[in-house]
Amino acid sequence: MSSPAPTDRPTTDHPGAGRAAPAPRRVVAQAVFEAKGLLSHGEQLLVSVVLPLMALLGLALTDIPSLGEGERIDLATAGVLALAVISTALTGQAILLGFERRWGVLRMLGTTPLGRGGLLPAKALSVLAVVAVQFVVLGTVAAVLGWRPDPAGIPGALLVTLAGTLAFASLAALIGGTLRAEGVLAVANLLWVLLAALGGVLVSADRYPAPWDTVVSLLPSAALGDGMRAALVHGAFPALEILVLLVWAGAASALAGRLLRWSD
Repeated sequence: MSSPAPTDRPTTDHPGAGRAAPAPRRVVAQAVFEAKGLLSHGEQLLVSVVLPLMALLGLALTDIPSLGEGERIDLATAGVLALAVISTALTGQAILLGFERRWGVLRMLGTTPLGRGGLLPAKALSVLAVVAVQFVVLGTVAAVLGWRPDPAGIPGALLVTLAGTLAFASLAALIGGTLRAEGVLAVANLLWVLLAALGGVLVSADRYPAPWDTVVSLLPSAALGDGMRAALVHGAFPALEILVLLVWAGAASALAGRLLRWSD
């Protein structure tokens, strides 16, 4: 029996083999991978879910500190949802990015079909996916405690969440892409504590003494917290807060684009 004639063309059972998937599909696939990693990491879950949940219970079940006018559970929930965004978009992403850079993961991903242009959008999508999970968990607990958001403010809350995610993910890229991994770990955790305690996230900026109230009102943390309270508690559209967050997002992303190092 004669053997089949050799051929110079490789054969495959998969018609798409050897070709990269379309760019949107590559970004989504990487985003799913990143989100699964964030949700399966114990330390990330602690920062993303457990600590905001503890803050919610602490604020809802006590009278300290004063949160201002309105139902306490409503004010507390709006602030904690803002804190959850910061936990994932800033703290979690900055730490992850810093160690990915140290381990050479970023450099490797930059050479894949995903490319450098696809990595950051994938990370932003993964953050939004994790934030959605956080909101479901925190919102369920808050609803059991009596939280009743103003339905008119839900579109504004979604927009301020998106703007806040962009702002803090851009800051995470700036921090995680420029500092050494150990420095990122220290700075990201310290920022979380400072913003939660003094950054206008859980307590409205106008409740701080002068002149600190003016300084706090310009921070992205205060814009996110005040925007969530304006939307979910008072049913108002947080246009100014969204603008502040977009300015921070633009400035941080521009700096990150110039300064981010893909390997140590």
